[in-house]
Amino acid sequence: MQEIPVYLFTGFMDSGKTTLVEDTLFNQGFADEGRTLVICCEDGETEYDQEKFKKNFVSLVMIEKEEDFTPETLCELQEKYRPEQVFIEYNGTWGMDTVLEADLPKYWTIVQSLATVDATTFEMYLNNMRAMIMEQLFAADVVIFNRCDDNTDKGKFRRNVKALNRKAQLVYEREDGTLDEREEELPFDITADELEISDADYAIWYMDCLENPKKYEGKKVSFLALVYNPDNLKKGIMVPGRFAMTCCVEDITFIGFKTKYEKEDQIPHKSWIHIKAEVRVEFAKEYKGKGPVLYPISVEPAEKPATQEEELVYFS
Repeated sequence: MQEIPVYLFTGFMDSGKTTLVEDTLFNQGFADEGRTLVICCEDGETEYDQEKFKKNFVSLVMIEKEEDFTPETLCELQEKYRPEQVFIEYNGTWGMDTVLEADLPKYWTIVQSLATVDATTFEMYLNNMRAMIMEQLFAADVVIFNRCDDNTDKGKFRRNVKALNRKAQLVYEREDGTLDEREEELPFDITADELEISDADYAIWYMDCLENPKKYEGKKVSFLALVYNPDNLKKGIMVPGRFAMTCCVEDITFIGFKTKYEKEDQIPHKSWIHIKAEVRVEFAKEYKGKGPVLYPISVEPAEKPATQEEELVYFS
């Protein structure tokens, strides 16, 4: 028996999951691929066109309780409907481990995970339910921000997603379904030869430089940094960076760039410095390819921030 592809759609209620499922099935031709089973785990405002489903050999099943989303239930559905592909519209309030760690029926394989986000409510959810919404975006292959307008902060949205899920492809759509192709704005002048990176902008700069290193090649940057320089690190190498909060306190991580410095043995591990360096794009095993490598121009001792909160940087 051949693999049965499973397409997973996540996102909070009314974020556009149902519309995306129908668009994928009927406008992108997936309904032509054979018998389809759509498992819907929440009853939103938009309803499926069941007449259209019947004409295209698409079966719709509701699973309304998380405790009913079990391997036994899924196996029963496999036996009853014998689908050639499965679409799961997942409930935005259920734990992602329920589906991602589920013992799926034989031959079922999740081949793509798509997350829909209402751009008009994303910041509110970030402020009030960050861990819950980021859990849905963490495993997504594609994140679709819909209902965007000219005031949508695409850069902020991208940074919040990429901080936890660098592989995700991001798509921005306007209310009418057309793509929002506006350029993302950075909080510093990227055209300048020398960039003074503030604490507030460090995580933003780090993410953009990591994703677009050629944009910074040859530029000089300066910033306040905590130095990662343990004894077991290769001689002549250190990593100045900062601790960043990505989702919640439990997800604080150190972010910094490989730095080649002949006097690194004079820089104590976990010391604070103000560094000015030139960015070069080179092959580095840490990047599994080419990436930004810093070459210091000056390194000066610096005072540790006054509070633990001020030691952290953020992607927002």
